[in-house]
Amino acid sequence: MDNKLLTPQEIREKLDEYVIGQDDAKKVLSVAVYNHYKRIRFAETEGSMEIKKSNILMVGPTGSGKTYLATTLAKTLGVPIAMADATILVNSANPGKEIDNILLKLIAASNYDIKVAQTGIVFIDEVDKLVTGINRLKGESIQQALLKVIEGTVNNVDVNGKVLPFDTTNVLFIVGGAFVALSTIIQIRLSDTKAGLLSESELIKDAQPEDFAKFGLIPEFCGRLPVIVALNALGREELIDAILKPKNNISSQYVKMFSMDGIELVFQKAALERVAELAISLKTGARGLRTIMEKAMREIMYLVPTKKNINKITITPEVIDGKGEAIFEYVESIGEKEIPPAPKKNPRGRE
Repeated sequence: MDNKLLTPQEIREKLDEYVIGQDDAKKVLSVAVYNHYKRIRFAETEGSMEIKKSNILMVGPTGSGKTYLATTLAKTLGVPIAMADATILVNSANPGKEIDNILLKLIAASNYDIKVAQTGIVFIDEVDKLVTGINRLKGESIQQALLKVIEGTVNNVDVNGKVLPFDTTNVLFIVGGAFVALSTIIQIRLSDTKAGLLSESELIKDAQPEDFAKFGLIPEFCGRLPVIVALNALGREELIDAILKPKNNISSQYVKMFSMDGIELVFQKAALERVAELAISLKTGARGLRTIMEKAMREIMYLVPTKKNINKITITPEVIDGKGEAIFEYVESIGEKEIPPAPKKNPRGRE
């Protein structure tokens, strides 16, 4: 962890650079991680009072940014992170071994520095799968196995043939899931006229531990995750912004790759709108943006390295749909002398 502990506002500002939308979620997360690492530093300096950690439960549809928020938080704070999926626990004959493997991932992400790993982050996605689609008893047993690790315990982890004690007391656990139909449970609990006027995302923001217990998580598991973060499905405009605005955004990455070959790549606004519309129709959210772009650009990226004298390529909506070709512009020649391409007027890759 970096020496300087960022304030919640500073953490939020960093998240804003990389993550579009989700304003409420970013604020809740910023406060939660600030308090977590302040708690660790307080214990190191004071040592007089034990403050329990507050692990985080993130709820939102596929592609709403749960994984990206978790990884961006770790990068912002300068701490290691281990990513896992609850479906691996569900499908494993030995979930306990898989939990140890998650901790081993965290140790590996810390360059095998146990002390650093013990203040890292573990993100477990699709935790709702511990309830849906599997034997209920198995789901409960996996939750029971996770309880002590999430709360804080010492696990013996086999690191390259050497068994080492690993204390999870200061590891921040973030779990995520879509929790489909949770909004219905919340609406029934509220049972008033106001509940009927709230959207699904607004209902999720009012989620309480008891709602997750009714969904199927055991109460003890819910109790280990006191901070609840609700994420909205990204709309069309937010998805377009996600393509264009964050640092290291996807459209700029393609522009950069083509510039390495001396080619100006331009995305028509309508083309980017089409990418966003496809992501919505496929219900993949931001997660599907790269897949859609990669499929649309594949043939162009295959052909361009062997073509000569290309100056500029413009991507149209028809290219995104796979029903048309990109617009190619070439360097003009007079005799044996080439006329160099005009200076690029739009470094962001837009018309």
